[in-house]
Amino acid sequence: MTATGKTILPGATLGVMGGGQLGRMFVQAAQSMGYFTAVLDPDPTSPAGLVAHYHIEAGYLDEPGLAQLMQRSEAITTEFENVPAGALVTLGAHRPVAPAADAVAVCQDRAKEKAQFRRCGVPCAPHAVIETAAQLDAVGDRLLPGILKTARMGYDGPYVAGLVTLSTLLGMASLPFALGLMP
Repeated sequence: MTATGKTILPGATLGVMGGGQLGRMFVQAAQSMGYFTAVLDPDPTSPAGLVAHYHIEAGYLDEPGLAQLMQRSEAITTEFENVPAGALVTLGAHRPVAPAADAVAVCQDRAKEKAQFRRCGVPCAPHAVIETAAQLDAVGDRLLPGILKTARMGYDGPYVAGLVTLSTLLGMASLPFALGLMP
């Protein structure tokens, strides 16, 4: 059921932004329930695109690609949090989109996400937002050993560094990503 109360029955097409492994699982589950599926992903060999009824090979901000996804889909979701929130705003103006663009925008920034969790009373692991050299100096060893991540992107690969000691952390101060200057 959509936010407007409209039920979307099997036989309709469900759209998904992103064609990775989670998108593939979404597509397969939707198909097993009798839905058609459309995937927007720029990779011609994306896992979800390979099994969807329709694979729209376009970037996440590509206007013709977004228009094609809207035309094919009764409702649209995203398989991961780093789809541009602006694309979801565009899609949401014409189709039910879940999660909403504003929720995705919060999830795209770890600092904003942690702040939102705290406002909602959700416990969070100890952490520090490091945007300046002074904030880096203030961390001390209270959070170490720990993991340094950028606020945006970089979950399990790029822009993630395991930290063992305070000297390792302080030695990273000159790296642009250590001060949040990279995405």
